Amino acid sequence: MKQENSLKKKTISGLLWSFGDMMGNQGIQFIIQIILARLLLPEDFGIIGMILVFVALSNSLVDSGFTQALIRDQKADQTDYSTVFYFNLIVSIFIYGVLFLSAPWISNFFEESQLTAIVRVLALGVIINAFSIIPRAMFTKEVDFKVQAKVNMAASVLSGLVAVAMALFGFGVWSLVVRMLALNLVQALLLTFYRRWLPSLVFSTASFKRLFGFGWKLLVSGLIDTAYNNIYYLIIGKQYSATSLGYYTNAAKFSDVATQTLTATIQRVTYPVLSGIQDQEERLKKSFKKVIRLSGFLIFPIMVGVAAVAEPLIYLIFGERWMTMVPYFQLLCIAGMLYPIHALNLNILQVKGRSDLFLYLEIIKTIVPTVLIFLVIWMDWGIEALVATVVLDSYISLFINIYFSGREISYSVKEQIRDLLPIYAISFGMGAVVYGIGQLMPFSELLTLILQIGLGVVLYILICRMLKIKEFDTVYDLLVPVLKKIRPAKTG
Repeated sequence: MKQENSLKKKTISGLLWSFGDMMGNQGIQFIIQIILARLLLPEDFGIIGMILVFVALSNSLVDSGFTQALIRDQKADQTDYSTVFYFNLIVSIFIYGVLFLSAPWISNFFEESQLTAIVRVLALGVIINAFSIIPRAMFTKEVDFKVQAKVNMAASVLSGLVAVAMALFGFGVWSLVVRMLALNLVQALLLTFYRRWLPSLVFSTASFKRLFGFGWKLLVSGLIDTAYNNIYYLIIGKQYSATSLGYYTNAAKFSDVATQTLTATIQRVTYPVLSGIQDQEERLKKSFKKVIRLSGFLIFPIMVGVAAVAEPLIYLIFGERWMTMVPYFQLLCIAGMLYPIHALNLNILQVKGRSDLFLYLEIIKTIVPTVLIFLVIWMDWGIEALVATVVLDSYISLFINIYFSGREISYSVKEQIRDLLPIYAISFGMGAVVYGIGQLMPFSELLTLILQIGLGVVLYILICRMLKIKEFDTVYDLLVPVLKKIRPAKTG
């Protein structure tokens, strides 16, 4: 019992700090993104969007699945960490060389002459990131997100201030390039400073083989997943225009504020915690079930609600010239509401050591969406239809993930859907009412948004109370002690 309470306390503490980290970091970056969107043109964001797939794939290659392998390995030592560090560094330098030489080809592919210089500068971030992988893995393994929260927020503020200053002085797209590099550099420096870790002069072949034996499947599956998730930037940038890609890029970043915050918070905390009880079957299933239900309770209404109020929200935040991104944003929110559930189910496969199955699923899940994307392009149905394939893919992938992860812990598709369906239905019911009210209101965008949000929150709480959704009581019990601590401070 004492061990279970300790695990619960560790998990809750990790979740709170991780959520605070993600919310603070994403919040700061979101504010910076808004300021930059007001100062720069959509095509500036589109130009950066064109090379995101290359940067993302490069970072996946540098990591090579070693981070997850180190976190899962309860006996990882200095030799293991040093071996992985040297490997990551060598690979990052090699990849930078490849990108440097490939920059003219990338520029010709998109027919954007300035991409050659941008790729060669931005690719430096791949080398910089290699220095932060080991310290971050160490903190994550210990479920210590307090330091990471401080580091990420400091990096977001400093890089954001530099980018805004450059945008004000007319540097255009280079403001975004320097922002990304500054963010990587400050994170690497601060993580190294707080961890006080340095590699030993050792490279163990045995250590490399052991860790890579688990990680290589995650590497390949990660590359497939990264390539697919970023393929839309590639297609839109090539088939349409930098301006169109700029709208999509900001829509994706805007929807990611909530989606990635909650997904990353849950995933990076639950993975090391669940790894610690990987051999306790009954306890693992019970803990996983609670996390799944609580995640749906928190995430579904947020994402559906944000999609419902998208029109006044985007108008007020980004301005009228960005309204073209509304339908992209709404579709990405509906797809993104399932991402935390995806992440949790995939965590189970990693916890159980099934990196082989993880890879197999990633390959399977690319077949249907690839066909859909090809069909949309061939039929020339436009960008909205292309983005709609993201939604369809999210639902197809969910059923696949649930089925295979459920087999590992005896948590069937039927059982998991039954646990999530009431919250899913309540969220969409709330969203439909909020959206309908917004279309009927003759008020200003600000007043309409306030009324929609207020109505959505009240409606969701009332329905959950009426239907006696257990997660409502769980959240309420967690918040009451916090509110009690805050109240005396205000009155005193």
